[in-house]
Amino acid sequence: MAGAAAALLAALAACGGGGTELVESRAGTGDWVWSLPAHFPTPKVPADNPMTVAKVELGRFLFYDRRLSGNGQQACAGCHLQDKAFTDGRARAVGSTGELHPRSAQHLGNVAYNATLTWANPSLVTLERQMENPLFGESPIEMGINDGNKEAVLQRLRDDSSIAGYPARFRAVFPESAQPVTWANVIKAISAFQRSLISGNSRYDQWLQGQAVLNAAEQRGMNLFFGEKAECFHCHGSFNFNDQIVHAGSRIVETPFHNTGLYNLGGTGAFPEPNRGVFELSAKADDMGRFRAPSLRNVEVTAPYLHDGSAATLDEVVAIYAAGGRHIASGPLAGDGRTNPFKSDLVSRIDLNAQEQADIVAFLKTLTDQEFLTHARHADPFAPK
Repeated sequence: MAGAAAALLAALAACGGGGTELVESRAGTGDWVWSLPAHFPTPKVPADNPMTVAKVELGRFLFYDRRLSGNGQQACAGCHLQDKAFTDGRARAVGSTGELHPRSAQHLGNVAYNATLTWANPSLVTLERQMENPLFGESPIEMGINDGNKEAVLQRLRDDSSIAGYPARFRAVFPESAQPVTWANVIKAISAFQRSLISGNSRYDQWLQGQAVLNAAEQRGMNLFFGEKAECFHCHGSFNFNDQIVHAGSRIVETPFHNTGLYNLGGTGAFPEPNRGVFELSAKADDMGRFRAPSLRNVEVTAPYLHDGSAATLDEVVAIYAAGGRHIASGPLAGDGRTNPFKSDLVSRIDLNAQEQADIVAFLKTLTDQEFLTHARHADPFAPK
């Protein structure tokens, strides 16, 4: 076990972390100080949107404010609940007008480290650019901001007299702007808040630093996860348990997407519309069904799983990967995903018995960070005290 721990720490150091203290402070921009696990690298921050304490706090208010939607009915937090690691517990997200999103809301823990954003768009590489989708997107409608209401929504913020105190906050955060309450500044503030959502105090992290103990099942699951039998680490082996990582020290940034054999409609390799992965943008056959591997941190609380929420439990997800894909025997989605011609070479049948699958699930549950799920710095500022 000592050798496994050393190997894990060496791998994490190669990803940009390394260290022996559980949390350390690192200078950011202005008055911002990162409080990071020692084995986490410093996040990358755009030069035109530096982190400040006041900006993050402004972003927190905006993130939780329902007035930011066109009809005033839903905040960003409507699809990103703190106790669910900023997911929503639904198979598919629901927008402010009630329209059903084709995909599951992704969690926002450590989103600062994601090299691309969303499930299957290689071009969205900053939070600022991604934010335009939920705010202004028309298909599906999420926040429902459009040319007919965008000025009225901003005026709500300019006229605000609530505890948010938006006029004063915007002036303090963006003093160079004659009129600071703009969509560009709204987006900058929310993006800064999202970058502050660092999760790295799980029992696994504490174990890495010698401050917690994993039981026998959890240790067996960890060895399977990082070993050559289950090979989970190929797509989930970084400090953030995914394979698309960017940070302040990044030189080469890889952005792989994977077809994991979840569907194979009629034996053609097709995935159901409109969830066909990168293919939706590229129209390239071998991009069919390719999605980004999400971080597994806090995965215990982010059910249901997969890009369309079609797996209800972690046990079901592990069983799908052990089988080398999902076989749907009947119905409109029938097909044997195990034989999908576009499936990643990393996904193949694994000889895992029931106990081994349960052990992997037990290990995954050690990635839950209760502090992150409950801390006031990430919580709804409008909630009754």
